[in-house]
Amino acid sequence: MTAPDLILTNARILTMDPDRPRAEAVSLSGGRILAVGRADEIAAQAGPLTRTIDAGGRTLLPGFFEGHVHVGLGGADLTHLHIGHLHGAEEVGAAFRSFATKNPDMPLLMAQEAHYDILGGPATRHDLDAMIANRPIAMMSPDLHTVWANTAALEAAGLLHGASMPHGHEVVMGADGLATGELREFEAFGPVIAYAGEGRINLGIATGEEPDPRPNAAERAADKTLLLRGMEHCAAHGITSLVNMDGNRYTLELLAEMQAEGSLILRVKVPFHFKPHMGLDALERASEMTADFGDDWISSGFVKLFMDGVIDSGTAFMLHDYPDQPGHRSEPLFAPARFNEIAAEIDRRGLQIAVHAIGDGAVRAVIDGYQAAREANGARDSRHRIEHIELIEAGDIARLGALGITASVQPPHPPGVMDFPLQPTLSRIGAARRQDAYLWRDLADAGAPIAFSSDWPVADVSVLRGIAAAMTRKPYEGGSDQRLSLMEVLRAYTAGGAWAAHRDQVTGMLRAGLAADLVLLGGDIEATEPALIPDLGIALTICGGRILHQSGLAD
Repeated sequence: MTAPDLILTNARILTMDPDRPRAEAVSLSGGRILAVGRADEIAAQAGPLTRTIDAGGRTLLPGFFEGHVHVGLGGADLTHLHIGHLHGAEEVGAAFRSFATKNPDMPLLMAQEAHYDILGGPATRHDLDAMIANRPIAMMSPDLHTVWANTAALEAAGLLHGASMPHGHEVVMGADGLATGELREFEAFGPVIAYAGEGRINLGIATGEEPDPRPNAAERAADKTLLLRGMEHCAAHGITSLVNMDGNRYTLELLAEMQAEGSLILRVKVPFHFKPHMGLDALERASEMTADFGDDWISSGFVKLFMDGVIDSGTAFMLHDYPDQPGHRSEPLFAPARFNEIAAEIDRRGLQIAVHAIGDGAVRAVIDGYQAAREANGARDSRHRIEHIELIEAGDIARLGALGITASVQPPHPPGVMDFPLQPTLSRIGAARRQDAYLWRDLADAGAPIAFSSDWPVADVSVLRGIAAAMTRKPYEGGSDQRLSLMEVLRAYTAGGAWAAHRDQVTGMLRAGLAADLVLLGGDIEATEPALIPDLGIALTICGGRILHQSGLAD
């Protein structure tokens, strides 16, 4: 046997491999796992050049699999102002003015995590003008579905007098015939993002199209910097693989360039984003992306769609009226018959489908579409997914398990669990519907495969915080206990995520022959109270045998 490059020993290893769930040591060679077993067995493999790290009884896991993230947007987000902890115009305005002083050359001052009632009511351009009027400024909601911009930003982006938008995207107009400052959904605020110089990296989620004109070398380098910054941030949290839930061929090309340059540090899967205006022939682009990018590091193989928006802005598609807006249920972005046709064609091509569906109406429409695809093409190992599932009718829960639909959900998202406030979300859901909200325990019990993620930069990418959130959620009044056990949660962040992304033949378990993707926690997670899990920290992150992050650990 080849002597290993690295041995990690004296660890409490949770392999996520049902054939051998626990071990003490693991050896790595050539970017792969050489062996997993007892400490003495693995020590006997060491050669003169083998490096050995004593884990000191810490928990060792497969590298975390981030099943839903926006890594380029996250890389940009790290340079923005963060105001999620602030309340009221005075605090927000002071933060903007301080940020403006520190960043005199930024074309747009963007603030992130602006919850929907951060100013105590609907925000307008006039509210932001009172903070800063002579420079473009804007606030992004935590869910990334709404932006509020000042007059200077609206003028710079060409939106002050309104603009024609696709269905579901809106520049909200005021009685004076000018934009109020509220921009709903990606294409509405896309021009603001573009003015900030981040338009190319935003195309994957905004339009699904390619940059035109083709970016020059300097522009590509700037976009690769955003991707790398985002990946490095993920690696510091123990993440070794991610599904980038926005994308186009340009994103894949950038990743391939990084791979050739030696700067690609994580495994990344990228979709083709299918928009409502596209014809079925556009799916040939998805097939071409899949054929052209498909190694252990960069892959495509799936199509992303949006069925609705979000609860707080009233754009989530509901089966019942919003309690504070009688008669309003929003609308799906795809008519049901149209979505069934699209789903059947994607499935016929052998591609996976992932659909953003938050309202119970959207969730049902997606389930119906997946069932129609199965009826049209026959059952196969499709692993189609629904992203978020914040509301679901009780009668639809069992359908996910029966159809093998993955529930791709986010522990940080339920209001009051981590960083999102209880209001206005709970009021928009209504007391009568809280029993139908964020039902991950029920979905798991009904046999739905579960994959966990953060949706960063919508929420903090910290997996340890996400683990704690999934294990400590308190039921809403009128709701039920939806917590999952430690092992269920860890599986959803590792093997479950890899399986849901068709990457289980590469990573997700600690098993000989799979990729050397590992995360060593700062302590023994099984001996740690759930609420204290975030305090463990990440001691070591390894992807493909390469150490990406190390903290508080000596050989």
